[in-house]
Amino acid sequence: MKHFDDPVLQAMASRRSVSKVGPTTPSDEELARLLVAVTPVADHKALRPWRLITLRGEDRAVLGAALDAAAGVERAEGERNEKPYRAELLIAVVARHVPHPGVPEWEQHATAAGAAHLLELALWQAGWGVMWRSGLHANAPQVRAAHGLADDELLMGWLYVGDVDPEHRVKLAASRKPALDPAPFLGTMPRA
Repeated sequence: MKHFDDPVLQAMASRRSVSKVGPTTPSDEELARLLVAVTPVADHKALRPWRLITLRGEDRAVLGAALDAAAGVERAEGERNEKPYRAELLIAVVARHVPHPGVPEWEQHATAAGAAHLLELALWQAGWGVMWRSGLHANAPQVRAAHGLADDELLMGWLYVGDVDPEHRVKLAASRKPALDPAPFLGTMPRA
């Protein structure tokens, strides 16, 4: 991993998805403080076409049941869909289309994704592990209803958030995984 002297660039370069997070989570107050770093996301015409929904406790059972209903899965008494229980805190990322003649829907979805990624970076820098998950049924009617989504909203997935095992954090910090070569991602306009 490349090292940067600038702390912002270093936080960006060192961010990793953590697929298995621990049970400790940021409070709603800490999330609100971190959102101050997220709200300046690039947002053409300042439409604010996104929102977040926190899922804790029984909310995860509601999500599991909705995912099962969307997939046509029936479980035996006492069984549950374990996917929402991979973290104590899930944050649903919702894009909302605001009709505007100068800002297409795709651009508003990009703003919502940008806000979610900035939140991932802010959480990482604050010491939390995060994994952005989605799935085929994220926008199934049952899942949309469970989140109370309006017709003009799109569920872009969930950030699974929790603490990171200290040994795993040391392992991540010691990783020598090389940075991607930027050459394939940077180009110029074609010449006629």
